Formats: sequence, structure tokens, C-alpha cells
Amino acid sequence: MKHVTELDAGRRPNRSRGRIEAVSAISLLLMGMLAAAETPAEFDAARAFGARESMWALSLSPDGTRVAYVVPAKGQGTTLLTVPIGTEDKPKAALYLDGNPFRLLHCQWVSSERLVCQIRGVIKDSSESSEVLPVSRWIAVNSDGTNQQTLATHRSDYSRGYLLQDGDVIDYLPDEDGAVLMSRRYTPDAHLGSRTGSDEEGVGVDWVDTRTLKIRNIISPRKDAFEYLSDGRGTVRVMGLAATDGRGYQTGKLSYYYRPMGKSEWRPLSQYDQRDGSGLRPVAVDHDLNVAYGFRRTEGHISLFEIKLDESREEHLVYARPDVDVGGLLRIGRERRVVGATYVTDRAQFEAFDSKMKALLGSLAKALPEQPLIAVTDASADESKLVVMAGADSDPGVYYLFDRKSHHLDSFNVVRHELEGIKLAKVKSVTYPSSDGVMIPAYLTLPSGLNDARRLPAIVLPHGGPSARDEWGFDWLSQYFAYRGYAVLQPEFRGSAGYGDVWSKQNGFKSWRVAVGDVLAAGRWLVTEGIADPRHLGVLGWSYGGYAALQSAVLDPSVFKAVVAIAPVTDLSALVEEHREWSDYEVIKDFVGTGPHTHDGSPIEHAAAFKVPVLLFHGTFDRNVVYQQSKRLAEKLKVAGAHVELVTFPNLDHQLEDSAARAEMLQRSDDFLRAAFR
Repeated sequence: MKHVTELDAGRRPNRSRGRIEAVSAISLLLMGMLAAAETPAEFDAARAFGARESMWALSLSPDGTRVAYVVPAKGQGTTLLTVPIGTEDKPKAALYLDGNPFRLLHCQWVSSERLVCQIRGVIKDSSESSEVLPVSRWIAVNSDGTNQQTLATHRSDYSRGYLLQDGDVIDYLPDEDGAVLMSRRYTPDAHLGSRTGSDEEGVGVDWVDTRTLKIRNIISPRKDAFEYLSDGRGTVRVMGLAATDGRGYQTGKLSYYYRPMGKSEWRPLSQYDQRDGSGLRPVAVDHDLNVAYGFRRTEGHISLFEIKLDESREEHLVYARPDVDVGGLLRIGRERRVVGATYVTDRAQFEAFDSKMKALLGSLAKALPEQPLIAVTDASADESKLVVMAGADSDPGVYYLFDRKSHHLDSFNVVRHELEGIKLAKVKSVTYPSSDGVMIPAYLTLPSGLNDARRLPAIVLPHGGPSARDEWGFDWLSQYFAYRGYAVLQPEFRGSAGYGDVWSKQNGFKSWRVAVGDVLAAGRWLVTEGIADPRHLGVLGWSYGGYAALQSAVLDPSVFKAVVAIAPVTDLSALVEEHREWSDYEVIKDFVGTGPHTHDGSPIEHAAAFKVPVLLFHGTFDRNVVYQQSKRLAEKLKVAGAHVELVTFPNLDHQLEDSAARAEMLQRSDDFLRAAFR
């Protein structure tokens, strides 16, 4: 972590030196727990592109002297490392989780030597159902690995089942040393200790000392509460309540309440309906302005509003776009102060409200012209030192440390060290016509170095969701196939999020014919443009993308010559039924819908229609889309005489967060497609 350049010099900081020093130190420290970092004699593309990120979740200590980050270990394992800034000290391991079942998501400093981390995993229910259950917990640990504490003071299992989530940190209390505010679920048979001394049930808020686990109840639990928003300075200002029907199912109707400045009573603030997106959904509180920021649909797009946290409840439009939805907030500092809004056209964009932040991001853009995707991900307590991540379509990204006082921008490490020195492909924004003439936006990735792409092997790669979208930037799936010589087209089919109400239709399940029709049109366009050889054209997708890939072979089996589906939905009715014992059953049923489209739009109901080979991948611990969805489809396809292969990954969930599994998936997909194209 040597000083490399000044921010305004306009030169790109050297990235390799910081990478080599950091990676070698990590490898020595973990003594074989991490995957080997050395470059093999012959480049293994599947291994390199399938590898998990080299590091993520960088966090800066309050005094700006140390960095913490998470690195991958063997299998699904993860390790938390910390290192002083500006020294030759090697990173030290503070926490290691083997991934069975838990792995680290992210960690945040709560003092100069202590961190709080969220961990997650998937377990098997001990009941007869043997259902897989997603579980998350919060733990605290010193940077040297001592005094590890689980922040939940109640049992994780109780008489009525298994507690899936023990709470959420809603305020890191920057003015306090080692304490946090947590929204936590109280259960009648929990160890309540000093909290209330009663059998209260629901979600409340506690002040928690992460060193001693001393607890002070701030807000008593409410059975219908699901969310609390703090102002970043220790005061909870907004509460969200979820309505349920007589059977205990959520209706999707949310009510938000606020507390006036200095008061304890709750007053009505806004309403929001999850089913149609109507109303105002608060997401953040500004202490100084005494407002809550929230999202509301206006003129067919999601816009950012502020609402006064006083009797007036006066609303003001903060930012809106006529073309796309406002997707998120730009935040900074330990208070998570709102300084702007984010949105995506063909690329991720921002609108900074804070003049200093706007100037800062402008200066970073000038200093890093080849890495236009720039984000400030963390800051010291006084915001004089920042963690910056920057990348591009052909650059997985680099983490930088920026000193605002000296204007020094130093490289810390690359996001994916396995791909250092590998020439990656550029990504181009394009549009193509769907069958009804509507122009569909998409991202086209061609093999690097090709000036004239003609009759290449190609794949259409629909995204998951369906209420999601792709963005311009590095994508390890599309980059792998481009490296292997494929043209890759990622369609933003109707049903995708971010383009407004007209584009989202009823969603990609209820309006599956439109969404899947746009995916098929993407394949036809590749052929019409001469980019793809029609005999060497396939479709590959993950989750909803896998569903769209499979259903495209049902709707028109003549377009794609092979289908690869990773963790796909195959049965819409079963997708709904899998939530019957969960509180969100009615919300999911409303989203997916009922009626003839659940039969017509389910690949499993049309096994006889498959005329091309199908390759399925699925983890047995997938809760998003259960493993049985792929297993049952494979069985039906075999009975129908179709060519189908099912690759099962034991104990892996929806994301397949295992480098070896991802490498196998990439290699087998490539081999499968090439065999199908012969």
C-alpha cells in the first residue's frame, strides 16, 4: 500500500504492486485455506472466471488507520482479515468460517479495534419436512480474533420452530465506542434477561454493547413490526408495520409511523402496498433536515421523495427521471448520510445533492478515466479517508484508499486477482426489435480483439429476477463465454426492473409470453445481424433467467440449439405452493399469479415440447428455488425422451458460492454447448 499518485494528477494508480503484496500475505497467513494464488502454467479459464472475488466488504476503522475485509477460503469458507494502513504489516485473520453452514457477508468497525459481522447460511429443518432454511446471525469480534460474541442473547431454536434471523443492525452509533442499535425479534421462550422480563413477542429495538452483551431495550417489541429506521445518531424515527390476515399471512400492505423530534409516541407517516408498489416507502432518515427519504411511483416511474417528520408530513420531490426509475441512495460515512440518488440508464449513474460529494466523484472520475464505475464504499469517522472501488466492463475492479487531506489515491487490491493480465472483452449497449416491433435494450459482449464478428457461436443470457436487470460492467458469466469465443447478448426483456411500469408489464411470470418472446427475439437478432451462426446458438440463464431459457424452448424450439439452466424455476404453481407455510405466501401468490398461465408458462408441463438438449445445475440447499424444481423437470424430460443432464451440487444454495463448483459449472456448460453445436 505505497503512495502512488495524487488524485488530480490524472494518472491511473499502479494496481499490481498492491495486489502481489496483499495476496502473498493472505496465502501465507491462511496456510492453505485459500485457493492457490499462483498462475498455472496453462491458463484455466473456468477456474479463473469461476473463482469467487478475491476480497469484498472493505471497511475502514473509525480513526482511518486500519482496513478490514473478507476473503474466500476453501469451499464456501470465508475469512475476515485486518491490516494497518501505511505499514509493511501482514494481514491478520480475525475470524474464519468454514461455510458449514455459515459464511461471512460483511463486517463493520464499531470501534478502533472491534468489528460487527453479519453471517448467513442454509440449514436443514430438523422436522419431518427436511426443508432447507436460510439463517442469518450477527457476531462481534476484536481485530485480533479475541472476544468473539454472538449478538443474539436468546436461543436460536425455540418451541415453535427455528429463528431464521436474529435481527439487524440499524445504527452503528458513531458517537459511541463498541455499541450498536439492533432491531431484534423477541420470542415468548427467549432468554429475555434484562430486556423486559416478560413474554413479549415481536420486533423491537435494543442498544447492545458488543463487548459485554449488556442490553438496554429502546423500543418494546410489536408483533406486527418488521422494520425500524434510525437517524444515524442513535434515535429511531420510523417504524414499519405489516398487516396480516386472519391466518397469519402478510397482505402486502405496509404502514409506516414516525416519532416527532424528541418525542416517544408514534404517529402515522405513510402507506405502501408491496403488491402494486403504490404509496411511499421510507428507506432513510436525515437527522439534520428532520426528514425521511422514500420512494414513490410518479408518472410510471419510481422517484425519490422526502417527507417531513412532523405534523405537516409535507412531501417534496427530490429526484425523478422521465426514462428510468430512481433505484437507490448515494450514502456516505458512519451515519450513512444521504448525499445523492442512483439510477441506471445503460450504465449506472448518480445525482449528487451534496456539492462536496459531487466534486469528489468528479475528481475521482478524472483520476480514473479507464474505470468509470466508481463508488465510495466506506469512510473514516471524520470522512477524511475513504474506501473507493472502481471498475469497468473489461475490468473487474480495484479497491483504492483515498486521503482527502493529502489528495493521495493508493491502490489496495484488485477484486479478482485470477484475472489480472487477462485481456477481457468490451461490453456494448445495443437495441433489437422484438416480435411486436418494440425495441429491447441489451448488452452485447464479443470476444476480445474481434473487429468483425461474423457467424460466431453465441448465447443469449437472460438475467434473474424477473424484477431485476443487468447493468453495464464486469460480469463473470458473460466474460467467461466471450473469452471462450462466444458472442453473448444480455436482453433487458419486458418484465425487467428499472424501466418503469410500462416496461415491467405484470411481471415476468404473469406476462411470461412477452418476456420469453423478447428472449427469443434476442436470438433471432443475433442471427439476422450475422453475429451468430444459427446452428451454434444457445441460451443460458440463472434463476428466472434459467426459467426463461427453458420456456423459450417450449415457445419456439427452432431458435436455440441448446439450453443451460442454473437453479431455474420450472413449475409456477409449485413455486407458489412452496411458500404456503411462510408468512409471505399471499404476497408470492399475488406476484406469480394463479390460473391458466401457471400451467401454460411452466416448462415442467411441456416436457414433450423440448427438442434440444438441456443441461441443469442446482444446489440441494437452494431456498430461493428449491432443488426439486430441477429434479422433477429432469425426470419428466427423461420420460419424454429428451436429452437432459442434471448436475447436482450437494449443500450449496442458490448462489453456488463455491469457486470449484462455479468452475465446474462453467466448464461443463462450455463443453455441453460445443457438443450440441456439432
